[in-house]
Formats: sequence, C-alpha cells, structure tokens
Amino acid sequence: MISLIVRSYEGETDLQSISDLLKACEAVDKLNQEASVCELRQASDDPSLDKGRDVRLWEDPEGKLIGIGHLEISTSDEIVNGFLSCRVHPSARSGNLERQIIAWGEERMRQVQQDLGVGVKLSTAARDDKAGFIALLESSGFKSERYLLTMRRSLKEPIPEPHLPANFTLRQVRDQQDAEAWVEMHNQSFIDTWNHHKLTVEHYKYLRSHPTYRPDLDLVAIAPDGTFAACCKCIINLESNTRNGHNEGWIDELGTRRGFRRIGLGRAMLLFGMRQLQAAGIDIAKLSVDFNNPNGALQLYESVGFHKLYTWISYIKDV
Repeated sequence: MISLIVRSYEGETDLQSISDLLKACEAVDKLNQEASVCELRQASDDPSLDKGRDVRLWEDPEGKLIGIGHLEISTSDEIVNGFLSCRVHPSARSGNLERQIIAWGEERMRQVQQDLGVGVKLSTAARDDKAGFIALLESSGFKSERYLLTMRRSLKEPIPEPHLPANFTLRQVRDQQDAEAWVEMHNQSFIDTWNHHKLTVEHYKYLRSHPTYRPDLDLVAIAPDGTFAACCKCIINLESNTRNGHNEGWIDELGTRRGFRRIGLGRAMLLFGMRQLQAAGIDIAKLSVDFNNPNGALQLYESVGFHKLYTWISYIKDV
C-alpha cells in the first residue's frame, strides 16, 4: 500500500498545485469546477474559512497533490452544516482516497460539535450522471436530501418587458451604504427555503469584494415606504468564460421578502436581471433552483424560458 502524505493547507504556495489538480479533474469530469490561482486566492479569503482546519491536502510519495478536501461550515444556525467538496486526481481514483477525504470531513465536523456544543451534519453534492461518486456516497452512509436543477436560457431570444408593482422603484445596490438593509432583506427572503443560513454583514462585504462583482448587476426593488423588498444579483465570470469558451452569466441570487410576495416582484426582478446580462453582451443566462422550492421559483423560471440543463443531488449524513 502506498503511503500518502496528508497535510494542512499552507496558503499561497499551494494555490498552483490545487489549480492543476482541479484542471486534471475537469478534463475527465466536465463539471465546470476548474479554478485559476486568482480565483482560489479569492476563495481562500472567505472570512468563514478556517484555513488551518477546513482544508486538507493529500500528496503521493513524490509530493504531487492528488486529493483535496474542503469544508464550507455554516455556524449561524442551531445545527451546523459542513458542505464537503472532494476532488481526487483521475489517476488516483482506483483506491480509497475518496473515502479518506470523507472520513476527514466527518472528523472535522465532530471537532466543530465539540467546540460549539451543537448538532452537526455533513453534506455534499453529486451531479446525477456521476453514478460512481453517487454509489460511493451512498455506501458511505449519505442519504439523498434534495434535487437542485441547473437551468439555462438563451438571451438572444426576446425578454419580456419587466413591470414593477405601482410605486415600487428599482435601483442598483450601493455596496457599503446598503449593507445592513440588504442583509436583513436577504435573510427575510430566504428564511423559509431549504438549507438557508443567515447572511452576515461581514460575509456580504466579502462577496462584494469578489473580482466578478459588478454593481450594475446588483439590483434591489424598494417599496413605497423605503423597505428593501426584492433583489436580483447576477454575476459574469469572465475568466471562466474565457477558459471554457462560453459567454454566459448567472442569476446568482433572486429573492422576495416576506410580506411582498405574490405581487409580481420576483418575475420583474428576474427579467430586469436578464436584461442587464443581455446589455453586458452575455448570450446565455444560467441559474440553480431547488426542485421543491416552496415559493414557486421553478415555475417562474420555466415561464420565462429557462429549461433544465442537468440535476445535482444534495446528500446529507449525520455525524
């Protein structure tokens, strides 16, 4: 049996090796999860990431990176969720490295449980056409929990005219000035959706420091009394588009605050967002939606021309 080197993430010096590993995985898996050194550097600046404990690297005896485990841990809820990303070099998938990474994720979440004294769960996701990885997860004790559709829509086709309810206004988000009001709206908009975790002002500011952030794609609807009622934030990752030969943007966040639903805000904000992407020269809009979203999001997207591209299955395990 080959003895692997298991170690913690060491920062900048590891970024190129991680990027090379993701590139090798992408060549086989086609999951659109490749990342450059610049993108990885930005992700490592996430204030919620414990760099020393939430990332683990596996190397072969020659020091080549062949596996990585990464946890996104939400600590703002009564039950703490750790979302595990597991990537293994295609040449190293004949052994049990994937199981080692899963075991590390479970142990890390047990540490969180001891530190915080709360219940914890470990989650991950698999695209529905990856039968091998699905079988691994199920044999490791994971249970399917939710189905998330990735949808697309051509922006070369006509986009209906958006209409806000009477006396509502639309404007771009003013980054720092709007932070507290926007975060409150976000939390009230998604409080009753699956796997919602409370957003903090600190994380709001981190997300808007990302190189892909554009104020012209960050829209908010204001009610007559000044309340932030709905939002649509889109992103365009030019680096990813260049790398993959795409010209696409994402409806990254679309939400309507409780008390302002069923009056057409969601549809209007979606159409405004699509038009902003179109104005930026984008050909394809994509988004992700929970198949069982309780507020009719799937039906809304289908009504304006989005169709399913593929499905991701969310898996969960109590640890």
